[in-house]
Amino acid sequence: MNLTIIGSGYVGLTTGACFANVGHHVMCVDNNPDKIAKLLNGEIPIYEPGLEEVVKNTVGAGRLRFTTSTEEGVDFGDVIFIAVPTPPQPDGSVDLRFIEKVAREISEVIKSYKVIVDKSTVPVKTGEKVADTIKRYQPEVAFDVVSNPEFLREGCAVDDLMHPDRIVIGTNSDRALALMQKVYEPFLAPILVTDINSAELIKHAANSFLALKISYINAVSQICEASGADVEKVAEGIGADKRIGRHFLNAGIGYGGSCFPKDIAAFIAISDQLGCPFTLLKEVQAINVNMMQRFLKTIREALWVLDDKKIAVWGLAFKNNTDDIRSSVAIELVQALLKEGAKVTVYDPKGMENAKQLSWAGQITFAESPMGCVDGAEALIVATEWPEFASQDFVEVKRRMLAPLIFDGRNLLDTTTMKDLGFRYTGIGRGVA
Repeated sequence: MNLTIIGSGYVGLTTGACFANVGHHVMCVDNNPDKIAKLLNGEIPIYEPGLEEVVKNTVGAGRLRFTTSTEEGVDFGDVIFIAVPTPPQPDGSVDLRFIEKVAREISEVIKSYKVIVDKSTVPVKTGEKVADTIKRYQPEVAFDVVSNPEFLREGCAVDDLMHPDRIVIGTNSDRALALMQKVYEPFLAPILVTDINSAELIKHAANSFLALKISYINAVSQICEASGADVEKVAEGIGADKRIGRHFLNAGIGYGGSCFPKDIAAFIAISDQLGCPFTLLKEVQAINVNMMQRFLKTIREALWVLDDKKIAVWGLAFKNNTDDIRSSVAIELVQALLKEGAKVTVYDPKGMENAKQLSWAGQITFAESPMGCVDGAEALIVATEWPEFASQDFVEVKRRMLAPLIFDGRNLLDTTTMKDLGFRYTGIGRGVA
């Protein structure tokens, strides 16, 4: 099939590349000429494991192309996927300006029947507004609007797309459904067909539930610290129940990234607008913020004052296997340390180039390796769960540090090993070793 993706960010580029990888012909559209120029030159603007290889292979095979022209993209595709940003507004609601703009642009150039797909994460009833917008400006040409939410994890997005656990298609049109089933036929995944509103709610409800699991185990971690229990053992025992599962029961300094904080705030705003306040999610948010404050308090208590202390931070990305630092708890932590006068040195395998673009990046030192980061440090903070951090030579780490203090915000390291090596080790919900 001929497919068009409008928006070439994390979701759009990965989706387009994977569609092309299974045999479709895909045109990715973006209004950023610099981004399109880089893509045409073979440069991938984001880090996502496996994505560069898929893009290069499909471009080389002639199945993936790029353009800045919406008209070219709409003419090309039988199905038009909208994958533009949906950033949060100050009150937590979703800014839909980019969606509306694309809908108007499509209305200006559409000449024949198309299926218009909301791939971006949008509030319920957005599909209705997209349809109304296109009809308002172009009442003559037939089209259908479909909701097809993405369930991609940064760091695993290519695998998630190539091997989805489910595909959700929200539509009341048999014609549109037939085309969407043809799009996803190569993926051999179960398809859930719903109305548009239900499909739009599924994504926000799913992400909110996963965040709830994280905040739940973080709340439990506080009880573990107060009682002398080990949250890792508690999580293992809880997760062994098949009705619950172990995934997302990992205590830490809180969730971040471009999805969870935004989607939870949006779901709260949507619920308020519909007259059904979702107070449970407000507590999920509160617990998440509190984890960072508790962690900082623990560091202060150990170091007395942070002013003029040299602190090493391993991790800047919001999670491992990505260079994405948007709404990263690790970034928030570094900012908090700087505000208290600490001298901060950081290392991240993929996130440092993005961090160097921050307005305050000149206040921190960027190390070239994990070992270089800890030289002369009075404390080491593990802020992102990169596996390579756990495999470091901690005998050498201790030798390089001024004081053997480790604050593990992701429970990445083994408590007993750190204690045996002579570190004063503090995790989340695990006490002090």
